[in-house]
Amino acid sequence: MINHKFLTKLRKKNNLTQAEMAKIIDISRPTYIAFEKGKGSLTIDQLTKIAQKFGCEIGDILTENVVDEEKYKDILLQAVRFGADSDGKITKTKLAKLIYLADFAWYYQNLESMTGAQYRRLPQGPVPNYYFSAIDELFDNGLLDIKVKDSGFLISLTAAGKQTEAKNLKKEEADFVKKISQKWNGKRTNEIVAFTHEQLPYKICSDGEIIPYELITQQDPNYVY
Repeated sequence: MINHKFLTKLRKKNNLTQAEMAKIIDISRPTYIAFEKGKGSLTIDQLTKIAQKFGCEIGDILTENVVDEEKYKDILLQAVRFGADSDGKITKTKLAKLIYLADFAWYYQNLESMTGAQYRRLPQGPVPNYYFSAIDELFDNGLLDIKVKDSGFLISLTAAGKQTEAKNLKKEEADFVKKISQKWNGKRTNEIVAFTHEQLPYKICSDGEIIPYELITQQDPNYVY
């Protein structure tokens, strides 16, 4: 059964009203308010809708392990800002890898993730479900531009995106993302994909499996990012 206090925390952390959460679950606002007060329980279908919204698994909600959406989007914008090529564009795949490296490298140094995102082992490298939703949301909000080239996607900041500040990141976190993004600036997508594929966390896990952050602590220090 979901912790009703966690449900409230999840909603507030993502700047959603009770009415908006009710709409996500497809129930009335009074019914949702009752859930936050600990009255009644959510069905599997309702939990699934919440999980889809926040790019996670039902188990993540039940264990209170859900991505910090606003922080994740700030990291994404920061990675585009400093990891894009001279034309301001970066491939969707490379961008995903920069965020992964930043999150896992931060864990390597601090034993905690910046975002709480759960990264799956996919063919093109580790990526959380929420990555795709974050791209869509930032595009819909006019902060990202997306172009299709050679069956791939090129991401760039819009004028509005360039003016945004990483308000949800601590200075040391923003600087860390900047450092990693600049290190890979100018490198081809296949280079960073090959790099993440050779790291211990990716090599140990099976296809589709969630990659435990703890595995990065066993990585060669010179091969963390």
